[in-house]
Amino acid sequence: MNAKLTGYRRKELAWLYLFVAPPVLGFLLFGLAPIVFSIYISFQKWDMLTEPQWVGLGNYNDILNDGKVFISMYNTVYLMIGIPIGMLLSLLLAILMNRKFKGISFMRTIYYLPVISPIIAISLLWQWILNQDYGLLNNYLWDVFGIQGPNWLGDPNWVKPSLILIGLWGGLGANMVLYLAGLQSVSSTYYEAAEIDGAGAWHKFSKITVPLLSPIHFFILVMGVIGAFQTFSQIYVLATDGGPEYSGATIVFYIFQHAFKYFNMGYASAAAWLLGVMIFIITLLQFKLSKRWVYQD
Repeated sequence: MNAKLTGYRRKELAWLYLFVAPPVLGFLLFGLAPIVFSIYISFQKWDMLTEPQWVGLGNYNDILNDGKVFISMYNTVYLMIGIPIGMLLSLLLAILMNRKFKGISFMRTIYYLPVISPIIAISLLWQWILNQDYGLLNNYLWDVFGIQGPNWLGDPNWVKPSLILIGLWGGLGANMVLYLAGLQSVSSTYYEAAEIDGAGAWHKFSKITVPLLSPIHFFILVMGVIGAFQTFSQIYVLATDGGPEYSGATIVFYIFQHAFKYFNMGYASAAAWLLGVMIFIITLLQFKLSKRWVYQD
């Protein structure tokens, strides 16, 4: 009996390992192995064609002495201005969508469509909208207000605001869904008690809605910062070669250029690891500070 049980258990474990093997092997081959190799190659000078040459900390030193790194990092941080703006607009939109009226499902779908639309297609659409000569936005400004619109994607002063606008339009739907779920989970008894005490709409919003949604604020903030550091696709499509005077380049675009334009893979790997460490530290700091303002029910 024990022998049969042992044999059955062995067969069961064999099937278990068989089902687990594909994702584990996939992670080892396409996840862990490239990560380990990127650490090794970050200390090398390698163009992917010739033999790697050991340079030690040379790549890291060159990065810290390259002015474009700081320009791209400034651009990346600048784009984060859109995070709090997007959070506020998404919350207000969720409050509007948290109502029961005919066609509400259709309205929610319309606002969520940009989230599931291909990002390259969306970028090309905005490239047309923001065109200086025949773009919809400049034509509208001229026809309605008589204002000559700027060169949105060709002027160093307007590239980053344009990218923030595009990011806001594309991200409102996803954050709206999160806030909508949070609003629907808030008990109505809080608002009923506040109304009995004579609280108005603003007090209910600021003292009940906003604090009780703090876990969602925190999640959107953390993911927004990480996403901002990883911004690439829009820059690649809209800001040719990083935009005028490198005003639209982000840190990931900078890494991409060195990896696949200049074929300096060791340098790009070193920059990627510096970025990874930076994101980890900022995220850890956000978690530490969250204890002061995130409401735990």
